[in-house]
Amino acid sequence: MTALSTYFHTDQPVIKTLKVNTLKSLRQHGGQDRALLSFDINADLRPAFHWNLKQLFVYVVAEYESSTNPLNQVIIWDKIVTSRETAWLKATDEFVKYALIDQGQELRNKTISLRLMWDHMPVTGRLYNGDERKNSFTLPAKYKN
Repeated sequence: MTALSTYFHTDQPVIKTLKVNTLKSLRQHGGQDRALLSFDINADLRPAFHWNLKQLFVYVVAEYESSTNPLNQVIIWDKIVTSRETAWLKATDEFVKYALIDQGQELRNKTISLRLMWDHMPVTGRLYNGDERKNSFTLPAKYKN
């Protein structure tokens, strides 16, 4: 019964900044386009915490359209946040954990949107998630090493 109280918890994280800082490289690797980049993040996830939340699984997703797929979503970074005290994510020039890789050669000249997503992992009860799109950028038309 007490787990039901979390259904009414509506406090949302506050995402102040999520943007690309530097494009390190955009090149072809093994027949696929691959981009390495860094980003800036300032996200206050503390409002998401309540008595029944064990942890948040937080991740940055790069989204873009291509002629092969109308929607491409690639996780480029993730983090597990286990307490309210560590739930304010602030970083400048944070390097991606996972490269932005296209299935083919369609990253050049694409507009990429960054989205911060989080999964609520409760002690008991339902699982749910949230997200917020913050910023877009366009990759160059030519490869960059």
